[in-house]
Order: sequence, then C-alpha cells, then structure tokens
Amino acid sequence: MATTAFKSTPVTTVGELPVVGEPAPAFELTGQDLSPVTLSDHAGSTVVLNIFPSLDTGVCAASVRTFNQRASEVEDAVVLAVSADLPFAAGRFCSAEGIDRVVTGSTFRSDFGRDYGLTMQDGPLAGLLARAVVVVGPDGVVTHTELVPDITQEPDYDAALAAARD
Repeated sequence: MATTAFKSTPVTTVGELPVVGEPAPAFELTGQDLSPVTLSDHAGSTVVLNIFPSLDTGVCAASVRTFNQRASEVEDAVVLAVSADLPFAAGRFCSAEGIDRVVTGSTFRSDFGRDYGLTMQDGPLAGLLARAVVVVGPDGVVTHTELVPDITQEPDYDAALAAARD
C-alpha cells in the first residue's frame, strides 16, 4: 500500500506504483468513442500517464489543461489522462476546453487502478484513483513515477516532462 492524503487526511491505495526501470503493466482503458485505449497502442512512443480522480474537480481539470498545453514540449510523446470518468464526460470536457493533445481513458471497466496500485481504499474518494504521473519510455519501461503527497496538489509537470524527454 502507498499513502497519499486528501486535504491532509491520510489515504491508502491498494498497492504501489510501478517500479522505475521495470516494464509498465499492460492496460486497457475505454476511450471517448468507447474503443479500447491500451499501452501497446503507443508502442515506440513515450507515454505520460496523467492519473487522477475525476475531471469534475478543479485540480484534475487543471492537470489535463496543463499537460495539453505542454505536450508539444516532448517529441513523440503521448499524454493519456486516466480517470474513472465515463468516456462521454471526458469527451464533453475535452470539447468544451479545446483539449486536443491529450487522449482520455476511462477505467470504468478496467483493472488499471489495481494494476497500477492507485485505487484509493479509504477516505471520501475511496474507489477513485489517486493523483499520480507515470512516464513510460518508448521501450515500455517505466522512467518516472510520482504519487502526489496530497490529492489536492497538482503533479510536478517539469519532472514528468523532463523524464519524458530523457
């Protein structure tokens, strides 16, 4: 179990983030058009997994906006916004916000949260994903992870994008 917090109250997750230097766990998420979104879809590219509870919160929405704005900083990188939001809600958010450089993936019928150790076990957001970033290199190996200390904080964009460039 890993520990983060929600408004300074400790929250535990179902496991640990993938280990830097090891292959990233495979996953299948659901895209806005209900098609599968998988890690293997992006083989040969760097994948930045921006993982969060829900687009219906200000910090989660801000993280998607920021990664969308900064995605072009890394050549051949794909940013996947991963949450339990339904694909339709993610589609509406992206359309309304002009998000065009981020791919959304819903965990609503996936084991992603368990496989990446990020489903929160307790606290008011139990069952949703903790806020984290995982960067996977073109070879499928994890190059960077961050579990934010408190769900209400944005991730370290600079560290994630630096890892994506390396």
